[in-house]
Amino acid sequence: MSGLDIHQILAKLPHRYPFLMVDRVLEVEVGQYVRAVKNVTINEPYFVGHFPVRPVMPGVLIIEALAQAAAMLAYVSTGGSAGDDKVVYLAGVDNARFKRPVEPGDQLLLEAWLERIKAGVHRYRTRASVEGQLVAEATIMCTERKVR
Repeated sequence: MSGLDIHQILAKLPHRYPFLMVDRVLEVEVGQYVRAVKNVTINEPYFVGHFPVRPVMPGVLIIEALAQAAAMLAYVSTGGSAGDDKVVYLAGVDNARFKRPVEPGDQLLLEAWLERIKAGVHRYRTRASVEGQLVAEATIMCTERKVR
């Protein structure tokens, strides 16, 4: 399947500015793989305090961006969207490693591969890179829950 633009992303993910971390989906293979982009700009609200002298994207937000990309894969694979009757929640992060800082002007490439689904928990192998250089990697677990 080809990519998704911001309007299609907004129809799937429940996140909104300033917490939406996926700007475009470049490629998605249902039930297998997603490749998405987060454009990092100096206008991001966290750069005011992280760090004023040398702005760096917080590692937890890189993980959040990876989790949102994985959630996109989950929604596309099941044909659902947030708000229909379920939400995909972050359930766990294992083996997170950070290799280099992400700065304003970087384009963060987010990749997630579905490894397995067991007892309603989806496990993804994820990686983030900038210009071909590995920035971060982690195993991310997500779960779908009914909206109350």
